[in-house]
This record gives sequence, structure tokens and C-alpha cells, in this order.
Amino acid sequence: MTRECMEFDVVIVGAGPAGLSAACRLAQLNQLNDHKDISICVVEKGAEVGAHILSGALFETRALDELFPDWKNREAPLTTPVSDDHFVYLTSNNSHLTIPHFLTPTPMLNSSSNYIISLANLCRWLAKQAEALGVDIFPGFAATTINYDQDNCVTGINTSDMGLNRQGEQKSTFEAGIELKGKYTIFAEGARGHLGNELINHYQLNHGKQPQHYALGIKEIWQIDENCRQNCRDRHSNAGQVLHSVGWPLSESSSIGGGFLYHLEGNQIAVGLIIDLNYHNPYLSPFDEFQRLKHHPTFCKHLKNAQRIAYGARAIAKGGIFSLPNQQFSGGLLIGCDAGTLNVAKIKGSHTAMKSGMIAAEAIMEQLSASNPQQEADYQSHFETSWLFQELQQSKNMGGLLHKYGTLLGGALSVFEHNLWTRLFKRQLPWSFYDKRADHLCLQPISDSYPIHYPKPDGVLSFDKPSSVYLSATQHEEDQPCHLQLDDLAIPVQTHLDRYDEPSQRYCPAGVYEIVTIDNRPALQINAANCLHCKTCDIKDPSQNITWVPPEGGGGPGYQNM
Repeated sequence: MTRECMEFDVVIVGAGPAGLSAACRLAQLNQLNDHKDISICVVEKGAEVGAHILSGALFETRALDELFPDWKNREAPLTTPVSDDHFVYLTSNNSHLTIPHFLTPTPMLNSSSNYIISLANLCRWLAKQAEALGVDIFPGFAATTINYDQDNCVTGINTSDMGLNRQGEQKSTFEAGIELKGKYTIFAEGARGHLGNELINHYQLNHGKQPQHYALGIKEIWQIDENCRQNCRDRHSNAGQVLHSVGWPLSESSSIGGGFLYHLEGNQIAVGLIIDLNYHNPYLSPFDEFQRLKHHPTFCKHLKNAQRIAYGARAIAKGGIFSLPNQQFSGGLLIGCDAGTLNVAKIKGSHTAMKSGMIAAEAIMEQLSASNPQQEADYQSHFETSWLFQELQQSKNMGGLLHKYGTLLGGALSVFEHNLWTRLFKRQLPWSFYDKRADHLCLQPISDSYPIHYPKPDGVLSFDKPSSVYLSATQHEEDQPCHLQLDDLAIPVQTHLDRYDEPSQRYCPAGVYEIVTIDNRPALQINAANCLHCKTCDIKDPSQNITWVPPEGGGGPGYQNM
């Protein structure tokens, strides 16, 4: 197939915090060192920058301070500093214990130097800074394949073909994707990136590493009525209040994770649940666990007389430094959450993703400026001398402790390491704690599990999946090839149904997968148009039978303030 070709010095896949920070830093270095003009492009599968960006989000400014020291004068969308920080253990469905700060792992504490933000809006702001520096940004174009040369060096990517029907045949609107060539290609797709996963397997970047571990984050935004806020200040505090929880409802299934509730500017609340995808019970539904959480008195008092206005979900890479693959290879780099740079102990990944992008920019500029440039940029040396490396090293044990010992004991051991041992001896514990079992291998058969009976949604605090997906503004072209590809069509019914009661109908937070009856026989129905691009199916399917690939560019959720 003949494709239009565009050539750049650097091609960046993904307009998230990592990719945009890499673009900005490259452009800055180009100006500072007075090089010949370096061409940089960012390709983004969302219809606009930020459309597919979702995070809690509590934001640490350390990387932003380095990238744009004058970010306040540039009117970056950071206006809500943390004013109160609360951590609670939900002991049951109607009671809780407040955990004092001295019993909270120090990395999890938040001060007024942290901000409650919309990461989508921050990415939109970063995109404007990048464009002002001369970076080309192409939203609505999904990178679908990687190009390699005869020496196995990455030479760029191809964007998706547009105008194919469900059978993969060309419609009258067909347009071939574009080949984007780059001297270096940076992959910054976010957690469980499709191309990032290919690169890890192609170059065996994770050889000898712990498997990557993931969580699913589900989030809603609620709007508080102004009159109610004025009359109910005991329930609706001023912007800046932070609440984190562990325990119920996940404690009932011995699952790892916790809830969050942040008071935003504009009388809005962000509320959500994060659940590690190493859970065991195939009957567990992360979506319904989140609906239960909102009924707990600690949460529902903030949501009463408020209206839900947005919904979304996204996988989170949280294996930490033990799961971090080699990030450099011939012709490119793998950065940010595509590699897994989130700080597990802080439950923060935006500042680390940004720093990863900035390190990538410095490593590539080093080669572009050299008299004899190498095809492989030396990211690793820059990484190992950075605060990012130190930060990930300091939090290396928390994920393993929680997975090995559970929330209570694992949390207590984390407090011991971060609050006592490190403070006294100025170094970490001499032991390392791993979890070498991949998330998809953790499901038990239904014969060893108990059914979980979730209450029906009340339409006030709890809701169903269809109405939730509607609030995500998700749209896909209906007549296109299914982007949720099954290696074996028979496995869901012939293998998974009896063994796991086909878990995809529960672990998917958007109702994409359903077991239906056709000719008196069960069959798996895939409602691909509902897909939130969270990647949970690609991660949790027990047979690794589902592969998520990008749909036509521009399809997917349309997040505005997430």
C-alpha cells in the first residue's frame, strides 16, 4: 500500500504528560544550543489533546518547575493547592477509622505544595507550550504499526487507515494512514500502550524483570449545587480537601486498592476507586465495587445534593522499578507510563512521566548534536543520575509488600520502612519484595470462589454502566474493524465460561463484553463502541486472548475535565 510519508527528526507517539514534556524539552534544548532547526511531531489518537487523558489527580510540581519555572505566569491550570489531607480505613459499610499521619507512609502524605488538577487540562496547556516552541501536534491520528529497517532499528510509525468497514474492506471514504519517519521515535502511549507492548516483546526489554502490574482506576466528577455548598459547609468543604481510603469494600474480597475524593475548584468533586488487577475472585466487578464505595457515609456525605457529570476509567501501571523495562533501543525510547514510571508509594505518575520525557529529550538531543550520532540514545545513563531514578528506588518495595502481605500488614511494613527505618538509618531496608506472578494468572476458578451479589443502582449515588459510559462522551465509528481482537473466538465460551463465568463481563468498566444467548447457545458479544480505552481486558484476560489495538483515530472517550 502506498502511503504519504512525512519525515521528522523526532516522532512522539502520545500527547500525554510524558510525550508533551519530551516535545517541549527537545524544542527548548534546540533553542538554547542554537542547533539547526530540529523537526518534532506529536501524534495523538484522541480527537483532541486531553480527550483520552484521565487521572485522579494529585500533582507534584517538581518536573514542571524544571520544564517551565515560570508556569504560574504562563497560567498553567494549577489553581487548587491541597488544603487538608485525610487518610481513613473503612472498617465496614458504615464505619471508619481515621489514620493519623505518623501511621501513614510518608510518600502518601500531601502538602500544600501539591495540587488537585485535571490532568487533561494540564496536557492541553502543555500542548500550547509545545506548539509555541515550534512542535507539530496531530490529534485524531492513531499510531497503529511500527516500522523497522533491515538492521532492526525503529524508523517511525504508521497511522491508522481510515474508512474500513467491519470486514476490513475499503469504503468510499477510505484514506490510507500516513507513514511518519523519524531519526528517533519516542513512545509515550500511557499504561499498556499497544506499540509499547510490541516493543517490549520485540526487543525483550523486560528480560529478567518482574512482570508489570496494573490497577484499574475508575473516576467520576460531581457538581455541587452552589446553594447546597453554602448551606452544608460541614459536608462540602472548600476546594483543596483530599480524602483517601483503604479497606471496605475491597477488604471483603481481600483485594488491594482504595478510594479517593478530591474537592476541586468550581464546586466540583472528583471521586474514584483504584483496584489492583491481581485480584482473585472472578465474580468481582470493579465498577460495582466503586458504586458500593460511594454509599459509605464517609463518601456519600460529600455527594448528597450533587450531580454526577463525568465518568471514565483507565489502567495504571504500578509495578514500580522492579517492573521497569529497558527503555532504550535502536531508533527510539519507551517513556512514562508506557514503560511504567509511576511512583507506587506516592500513587502519583504525572510528575514522573514528565521527568521521563525530559530525560528522553536530553538523551536524544545529545545524539542529534553529536558529530557521530548513534542510533540508540543513551537514556539509561541520564535516568540513573536523575531524581526520578532515586524516587523510584525509594518506593521499590511498596507494591510487593501490599501484594504479598495485604493492605493491613503490607501497609504496616511500608510505614516501618518509610517512617522509621529510612529515617533512622538513612537507607532502605536491605531486602527487596517482589511479586513475580502476572495479574492475569491470579484469577481463581469459580469452583474456588464465592459469588458477589451487588445491589441495584439507586440512580442517586450508584448507577449502571450504560448511563456511565454516556457521561464519558465515548464515540466510535460503528462500521469499522473491531479493535478488540480475540486470538481464539472459542475460548470465552468453551473455556472461560465454565471456569471463570467469563470474567470480561465484569472486569470491563464499560459493558463492552456480554454473554448473550444465540440459538439457545451462549456467545460472547463485543460492544466495541462502548470502549473507554482503559486496557483492562488486554491486561486481565486469564488466557491473554484479547489484544487491544487502536480504532480509527479520533475514536474513544471525549474527556473534558478528567
